[in-house]
Amino acid sequence: MRILVINPGSTSTKIAVFEDDRQVWAAGAHHPVAELARFERITDQYAYRRDFVLDRLREGGIGGAFDAVIGRGGLLKPLQGGVYAVNGRMKDDLRNARMEHACNLGALIAAELAERWGCPAMTADPVVVDEMLPVARIGGLPGMERRSVFHALNHKAVARRYAASAGRRYEDLNLIVAHLGGGISVGAHRRGRVIDVNNALGGEGPFTPERAGTMPAMQLAEMCFSGQYSLRQVKRMLCGKGGLTAWLGSNDMITIAAEAEAGEQPHATVLDAMMYNVAKHIGSMYVALGGQADAIIITGGIAHSSYCVDLLRPRIEYLAPVVVIPGENEMLSLAYNALGALRGELPLKEYTGRDSREGLVSACSPH
Repeated sequence: MRILVINPGSTSTKIAVFEDDRQVWAAGAHHPVAELARFERITDQYAYRRDFVLDRLREGGIGGAFDAVIGRGGLLKPLQGGVYAVNGRMKDDLRNARMEHACNLGALIAAELAERWGCPAMTADPVVVDEMLPVARIGGLPGMERRSVFHALNHKAVARRYAASAGRRYEDLNLIVAHLGGGISVGAHRRGRVIDVNNALGGEGPFTPERAGTMPAMQLAEMCFSGQYSLRQVKRMLCGKGGLTAWLGSNDMITIAAEAEAGEQPHATVLDAMMYNVAKHIGSMYVALGGQADAIIITGGIAHSSYCVDLLRPRIEYLAPVVVIPGENEMLSLAYNALGALRGELPLKEYTGRDSREGLVSACSPH
């Protein structure tokens, strides 16, 4: 099976061609900030990003005979995990998404190219996958339920890879997956469903290289109403300028880990604190699984650092076996999902535009 994978990021676009699960060609680049600044909204970048993909394919001598085109998932309505056909409702929701991000362009570009080449267009496990238990949604204030926004694509892919390596089905295992990158998400996977996870984009969970994570509510409220900061500034501190960036002035994990390992302060203490927070959230997901975890999977870019993994491992290894699968592997994960759908091993789902939380959120509303 020949599969084209398209992955638009905030300032980059990655493209790859897979034959079954083997990558045979790849291209991509970071887009100059000055070029992206020409576009008022991210949706205005559509033609620019599409033409970038077509130009790279042309330069690489890559023809359009594909069995499927799969694009990175966008900020759709909350949905169940899986592989989805790109349909009209999905395209409408991506064009009018409640949050702007370049990932919204992935399935749109995939749909246009797939139509041109006469093959199916797909997306898989976008960040808005929401399979949380009703009890996990309820917070301390009505109308402010917890939301599931996390690295669903990599979570699901590494969980399936681990299950296959163990000769088991993902749907038969209880797993804790901790994705450690610029954002950090820790999820409880119970028999194929992520029943609880922190909102990795919305200010919840461990602090990260660039995000503040869960903050003391009273102190945060006082800061917000101090008159010193605008709403935009506060949001930027929580997501983008928080975490290690706020403490150390950098989110460069290679340098930070090297300085911490050499004993430099405050690098050693702050990085240790971040991994301590990750361990606490892994422990909370162990509780969510009722103390029944078959494995704890550590993944994401930070999992490449043996120093960081060594800070984390002794804090969690008594709970369940720890398995390290470094990297994000987004391109392989997307190809893996498309291949599974083409082979009939994974169902190709239809996007309805209905919020997967319907009936659950309303049940939590106050009388």
